[in-house]
Amino acid sequence: MASWPSAAPGPGSPRCPLVDVASASNFRCFQLQHFHLDLRLNFAVKEMSGWLVLDLVPVQSGVHTLVLDSHPSLLIQSIDCKVPGGQEEPASLTYRVDPFTDYGSSLNISLPTAAVKPGRLIQITVRYTTTDGPAIWWLDSELTCGQSRPLVFTQGHSVCNRSFFPCFDTPAVKSTYTATVRVPDGVTVLMSASRSSYSKEDRVFQFSMEFPVPSYLVALVAGDLQHVDIGPRSRVWAEPCLLSCAVKKLGGSVEHWLGVAEELFGPYLWGRCDIVFLPPSFPIVAMENPCLTFIIASILESSEFLLIDVIHEIAHGWFGNAVTNATWEEMWLSEGLATYAQRRITTEAYGEAFTCLETAVRLDALHRQLRLLGDNNPVSKLHVKFESGVNPSTLMNLFTYEKGFCFVSYLSQLCRDVRRFDCFLRDYISQFKFRSVVAQDLIDFFLTYFPELKDAAVAQREGLEFERWLSGCGPPLCEPDLSAGGSLIQPVQDLCDLWRTSEPPDLQTLLTFDLSAWSTFQIVLFLDRMLDYSPLPHGNTAHTTYYCYLKLSEPIQRIRISDQDRKPIPGLLTLLLFLDHPLRFSVCPPSAPSCDGESVRLLLVSV
Repeated sequence: MASWPSAAPGPGSPRCPLVDVASASNFRCFQLQHFHLDLRLNFAVKEMSGWLVLDLVPVQSGVHTLVLDSHPSLLIQSIDCKVPGGQEEPASLTYRVDPFTDYGSSLNISLPTAAVKPGRLIQITVRYTTTDGPAIWWLDSELTCGQSRPLVFTQGHSVCNRSFFPCFDTPAVKSTYTATVRVPDGVTVLMSASRSSYSKEDRVFQFSMEFPVPSYLVALVAGDLQHVDIGPRSRVWAEPCLLSCAVKKLGGSVEHWLGVAEELFGPYLWGRCDIVFLPPSFPIVAMENPCLTFIIASILESSEFLLIDVIHEIAHGWFGNAVTNATWEEMWLSEGLATYAQRRITTEAYGEAFTCLETAVRLDALHRQLRLLGDNNPVSKLHVKFESGVNPSTLMNLFTYEKGFCFVSYLSQLCRDVRRFDCFLRDYISQFKFRSVVAQDLIDFFLTYFPELKDAAVAQREGLEFERWLSGCGPPLCEPDLSAGGSLIQPVQDLCDLWRTSEPPDLQTLLTFDLSAWSTFQIVLFLDRMLDYSPLPHGNTAHTTYYCYLKLSEPIQRIRISDQDRKPIPGLLTLLLFLDHPLRFSVCPPSAPSCDGESVRLLLVSV
């Protein structure tokens, strides 16, 4: 399926020509129909070498140059052009590489005048070798979880994949792709593709993505990877030493979450929903690569954070992957909508109280970040205007997620019926699937979908104007009601209130709070809020410490930890500090057992 390099023309006013200041390419001059990668992975020298074939249709007359996003780490060897079906041999093209920003360069290719005509397909082949670029992470075996074989993975978000292959590195352009990857024996390759095959004799993997995706969602991982099917359309991939743990943690949950999401937002469009767990070197928690979510293995330590992160990446299957922000200046169209969808899924699957608790943790973090940055910091805008040269990845922050979520929640509140808003989102996906949009597309579609709200001029409601939501600095103009989470949130606040009073809290009162029964999110919320209140009044810290020692030492007083036996204690993940060597400091009361160099005492991180 072809994709035009422009934002989707939604209802309402005609759009201005789209500008993406993070891309050096002239993507508006061409229609990218498809591309193919043919690569050989060399672990010994940490290189990928091969070629890229672009199927391009010029959409304007007089275009004699193709400009692609590239990177100084790409070594271009040759470029040629041919007209498919023509009799001529491929023509060798001249090119030059110019500086663009500190995160990329521009590859300027001179096109043959006779071959380039509007509406006629041309094929551009670029032969190149990758070196040490920001998209490609080569891990020696010592840096993997199993420490037996090396591993390589790519991470394209936001503008890194220009160091993986020359491309129109903008979310405004989507296309299908295929790939051929040649590897040494014993290496398994995965890509964010809907179909794959493997020739053992030739050690060649073939991939096909039949749905159009932007460049940043093309991803590859290769190493000692095995899989277990956990549902009819999902499997878990991991290094052998992690696989059983990952399967046990996820079980049949992925299919359940997919089913809930489909009830809310319509059919899952990508076919496969596989997950690969990567070593701790993976630079972010998770990445929503279509058909194959990348997620850091460390998240397996917490079932609740694993649940939230996997569901968030599943939500991206609709919001971000199917319908994509056309520029990085409006990243909230992906992250804000995906966060809203994630919380609709958890509400249906686990109840409103759980969702409100997780939301409270995140909104607290948003306000904490705002106190550090100040209300007038421009990064707190939903529509962030950035100058040429600014790396969009630096704009990934809680405002993109949580302020965006609050705006989407406000739109839902305007409907006065969350189920009606679910239907709106389902139809929004149907209208714009496999296309890229700007915020005005979403707003125009919303006001057309709910004409009574348009007639009521909700977009101009004083103090809550849509334009102020998008372009104003500071906190969300309003936040969703979290009172349904009171049964989980209020005990946390009550304990915080006891500890921050001017007088030391009564020990017997403190002992009525059973921290061992608290969820991970309750503990995180408690610790975060206590940090917000720090420093505690004089004398309260000793009572706090003694209380925690009593509560936490009942089930276990001392843990012996070795490299072969690291087992998390359920419910205590955030409260406990594990050290592999003699204690550097202690907050235990005098009556506590002593600690030697081979054992580890449970420590509360003092607030």
